[in-house]
Amino acid sequence: MHLPNPRNSVILVDLFKKEEMKYSLFLLFAFFGTLASAQSILGKWKSVDDETGNERSVVEIYEKEGKYYGKVLSIFTAEGEDPDPVCQECDEDDPRYMNKVIGMEIIQDMELSKGGDVYEEGTILDPENGSVYDCKLWVEDGNLKVRGYIMFLYRTQTWLPIRS
Repeated sequence: MHLPNPRNSVILVDLFKKEEMKYSLFLLFAFFGTLASAQSILGKWKSVDDETGNERSVVEIYEKEGKYYGKVLSIFTAEGEDPDPVCQECDEDDPRYMNKVIGMEIIQDMELSKGGDVYEEGTILDPENGSVYDCKLWVEDGNLKVRGYIMFLYRTQTWLPIRS
């Protein structure tokens, strides 16, 4: 009867452990590399009117129960504009109708796409005209791209990050 050499078994186990460690390190770096490359929409952003270039508001984007929302924290008003407006133009059936814009949730129900870099399936409200649009959000070059659209017509704004 031939018995295996115990020294060969130790070498095989040692070799297996080294290969397992290499594989584990590869997975760890791949996982954290993916996290680092995905840019988050969470945080405070300064909205900029795409037609005038004027700063309009500070919006905080946050996550709640797996979806993403945006709330107006403050607004920038021009001389003669109401510093604390309400959404007079909102649809009367919308719970935001006649509510103050400051504190209002203007982005609702956004979901991270399967690709992991675009947020969609939600809506955005323009409190100045009361219109609610389908919405897409993504980060590009450190700025937040905000696209409101109806069917194939859309408008895209670039919002700037607010660094604390």
